[in-house]
Amino acid sequence: MTAQAPAKKKRKQTDMNRERTMTYLAFCLPGFAAYCVFLIFPILMGIYYSLMDWNGISRSYNFIGAANYLKLLEDKKFKAALVFNFRYTLMLCVGIVVISVVLALLLNQEFKGRSFYRTLYFMPAVLSMITVSLVFKQVYFYVLPAIGKALNIEVLSSNILANKQTAIYGLLFVHLWQGVALPTLLFLAGLQTIPSELYEAAAIDGANRWQQFRHVTVTYLIPTLSVVLVLVVKQGLMVFDYVKAMTGGGPGTATQSIALLIYNNGFERNKYSYSIAQAVATGLIIALISVIQIQVSNKKKVD
Repeated sequence: MTAQAPAKKKRKQTDMNRERTMTYLAFCLPGFAAYCVFLIFPILMGIYYSLMDWNGISRSYNFIGAANYLKLLEDKKFKAALVFNFRYTLMLCVGIVVISVVLALLLNQEFKGRSFYRTLYFMPAVLSMITVSLVFKQVYFYVLPAIGKALNIEVLSSNILANKQTAIYGLLFVHLWQGVALPTLLFLAGLQTIPSELYEAAAIDGANRWQQFRHVTVTYLIPTLSVVLVLVVKQGLMVFDYVKAMTGGGPGTATQSIALLIYNNGFERNKYSYSIAQAVATGLIIALISVIQIQVSNKKKVD
């Protein structure tokens, strides 16, 4: 009887573990099913359709293999859109990181009304990108030219979105104005995790404010910086709303982004399969850049 007690207890524990595992699976199953239906399955179907010759409307389509992907290598519009997106993304990353770090450092200080200003700077993030774009489009069209003419500033005397050289900066300013909110919040959270003893020790060792920022603040913000860069790179490479609402890719094709090109090919030119091939290629580029960013930041972060 004594020998049977441990076996019975072990069997009971095994049954409890099995029941707990089945409960976990039951709770996970709806979310996993939704994830497969709304993400995995569309991705697989997109890859499948990218291997076809299909206009998105016809019931019949032909299998052409990698022809759409080979066509990308000779597509001048796609290459021009890539150049625009890489240039835009580079400026966006530099602008957002610099501005958001400065804002986070300021908002991390003790001063009167700090909570109000923390709320105020985050307000643009809750606005619709289309709404913001349409408002700034009117500002660029009516307000800035009037101010430029009144102050005799030649650059502002005309709509900067109508100039091939300045249109990208008009888009960039709007994106920066709305896009710094979340990175600032992330950097602010990262700053609050840095032990104050490190700054005290650095000050005792004779480090000035710049040296403290460089060797303490930046070092501890690298994991946050990695997350921010992944998010901002994705935003820059897939920018669509601002371009569609403010310039439509113009003047000419000066601000035509990859996302807008994919949209136009798929829904305006009926090159559905080819647009999906462009989307898949862009997704792979974003994934590759993100992996490289994470690997580089993991080597530099503080354990």
